[in-house]
Amino acid sequence: KIGISVYDQYDTFVSEMMKDFNDYATKKEEETGVAINIDTYNASASQSTQNSQVENMITEGCDVICVNLVDRTDPTAIIDLAEKNNIPVIFFNRELVEEDLERWTRLYYVGAQAFESGIMQGELAAEAFLTDQSLDKNGDGIFQYVVLEGEAGHQDAIVRTEYSVSTMIDSGVEGEKLGYAIANWNRAQAQTKMAQLMSQFGDSIELVIANNDDMALGAIDALKASGLTKDEWPAVIGIDGTVGLEAVKNKEMIGTVYNDKEGQADAMLNLAYELSTGSDLSDLNLIDGKYIRLPYARVTCDDVDSYMEGDTE
Repeated sequence: KIGISVYDQYDTFVSEMMKDFNDYATKKEEETGVAINIDTYNASASQSTQNSQVENMITEGCDVICVNLVDRTDPTAIIDLAEKNNIPVIFFNRELVEEDLERWTRLYYVGAQAFESGIMQGELAAEAFLTDQSLDKNGDGIFQYVVLEGEAGHQDAIVRTEYSVSTMIDSGVEGEKLGYAIANWNRAQAQTKMAQLMSQFGDSIELVIANNDDMALGAIDALKASGLTKDEWPAVIGIDGTVGLEAVKNKEMIGTVYNDKEGQADAMLNLAYELSTGSDLSDLNLIDGKYIRLPYARVTCDDVDSYMEGDTE
């Protein structure tokens, strides 16, 4: 019996990963003949709600609990509940502080390294600027950019932005930050914030760095509503490889960075299964006995079709 609490069931990446998780669980049942029961809860962006959900999952007799933290800096109540009841916890996608993961032996994390996605996003932006002179709209040799950030103070958002910009500069492209906005990983919020940035900076914006695909699409929604022709748009770039893939194919985005939701779902299911059945974890290649990390991949219009077909090998 596996209990799962997600920070927000309407988050595109999380919802797609949960669909994959359930698909893999069905396959695992067929392979092993062992029934796998999954209870999924939506914390609706409330850490106190999530804490109560974990308590309920323990009461309901879950063998393992998977948690997509609302507040990555506040896992204490969940860890204490789990340790008290000796129920292992797999945190996923929203990484907690390393010291918290070390507080008990039966805590794990499945996800990716946020800085890798930032590096790849910066590489894609730099390559586009260096190969397409039309992106330098004012001809000053500088990539004027705005940032749509995921959450205020959220580690992944901070790291993705920082490494994206530093990698772009390290690649030989001078950048100038015009402004930024917090859009909470949300497409509608990003559209509103992008419209505000456009009213403030006009056609000075040459690049939109979005911490995820939903916000990148929100920026595109704002560009479409502005009446600008596509040739007049700034370059837009996302992360996650979810809803943004279609926009990459249509050349509305210059690229995205694929976050391997299938790989993460499969790894989490296998880890949860082994923990639930008391099996040996040695075949799972855990880093430091606690981490499973899946790599990101760069996606452009040249290879987007393979990702849209789900053939990411």
